[in-house]
Amino acid sequence: MPTCCRALLSFVFLALGPTLAAAQERAVIVTTVAFVGVTVIPMDRERSLPNQTVIVRGDRIVEIGPADRVRAPERALRVEGRGKYLIPGLAEMHAHLPGGQAPDSIVARTLFLYVSGGITTVRGMLGHPRHLALRERAARGEVLSPTIYASGPSFNGNSVTTPEAAAKAVREQKAAGYDLLKIHPGVTRAVFDTLAATARRVGIPFAGHVPEEVGLARAIEAGYATIEHLDGYLEAMLGAGAPLRASESAFFGMNLGEHIDESKLPALVRATRAANVWNVPTQVLMENLISAGTAEELARRPEMRYVPASTLAQWTETKRSVLEETGSTAESARRMIAVRRRLIKALHAAGAGLLLGSDAPQVYNVPGFSTHRELETLVAAGLTPWQALETGTRNVAEYFGTLRATGTIEAGKRADLVLLDADPLTDIRNTTKRAGVMVRGRWLPQREIQTRLDDVARSVGKS
Repeated sequence: MPTCCRALLSFVFLALGPTLAAAQERAVIVTTVAFVGVTVIPMDRERSLPNQTVIVRGDRIVEIGPADRVRAPERALRVEGRGKYLIPGLAEMHAHLPGGQAPDSIVARTLFLYVSGGITTVRGMLGHPRHLALRERAARGEVLSPTIYASGPSFNGNSVTTPEAAAKAVREQKAAGYDLLKIHPGVTRAVFDTLAATARRVGIPFAGHVPEEVGLARAIEAGYATIEHLDGYLEAMLGAGAPLRASESAFFGMNLGEHIDESKLPALVRATRAANVWNVPTQVLMENLISAGTAEELARRPEMRYVPASTLAQWTETKRSVLEETGSTAESARRMIAVRRRLIKALHAAGAGLLLGSDAPQVYNVPGFSTHRELETLVAAGLTPWQALETGTRNVAEYFGTLRATGTIEAGKRADLVLLDADPLTDIRNTTKRAGVMVRGRWLPQREIQTRLDDVARSVGKS
């Protein structure tokens, strides 16, 4: 595997700032909060409800209605919503959380960065045993954190080398309480078949990369819960007579772009939809490396102030070397981006599920920021702003089977909310114009979030 690809798979965590207790103490903790006069974008269907009052008690939405009929309780914290827009909290469905021996401060920093961007649910995609306890602490409100779904440790060509080892690992991860299994490259076909059969038998979903020996057709047939990065699709569209084989693909087909037969795309989309396999495109990761600007331009993004200089230097080197390391031409890389955009649009049009995920922290992907850049790439691929928002709200609840409790703004649902200063349905970039975030009923005004972010930036500058 090329060096740049190994770097992408071995993500880095940000050694950021102050303690977990300090992050929590600045949250405004009250029993009842009233958002008054706000435009609600409930995400149950494509609509906006102007001049509403939304009452939150504890961690639940208890009442929604026109502001002239629903009154804020006398002792409620009143949040002025005139000229503002309320959306459900967003999900980052390809997140990474610190594991191993990472200090608690690093864990807290990463969780805070997600929350700061209105990310109220994360699906950790490279698990560690400490994530199980962290998931429970987050659910109890003991840490300032998104709701966590935790994958187990990676299934890859080194960790499971025989069918017997795979079956044992599946049973162990199920017993430990992980939410899903994560598949990485290198898994052989025989090992995968046993993995998939055992997972079905014990009742745990599996998701991730599509190993070379498995291939997209078998991955779809086996019932991946989600395919990450659109892995396997470009390889499956390789044209007859191409000078490269699918086994020679580098970094999700970057070097195959000039040899893709797009007439194969509709059948792959139909098969994906028929099998109810969801996709997490992480399109922003690809565009960061290929088409989002020069390394110097990306380094000037505002969120890079929260990234240590050593990490940013590593990302810069990865971007500058990606074509050489993958054996790709610039034209092939550009074609890859174009085909992926058309694939995203086709999957959505066919009703094949899409979920919002950026792969953070990763190359130029800062937690809490890159999810919003992923929304922009979905709109660039042809989705409307409402359709893009759906991938990170209602779709997530449908995927997890939690629509009765999450995913939309309705009475009785969990109070994961983002208050915006501008309408995201007119411009998806308006999701970055936040007035505050509510996670499980805990209200964080933007001024408090920014104070915390400033602390993070100062800490990074000293690292």
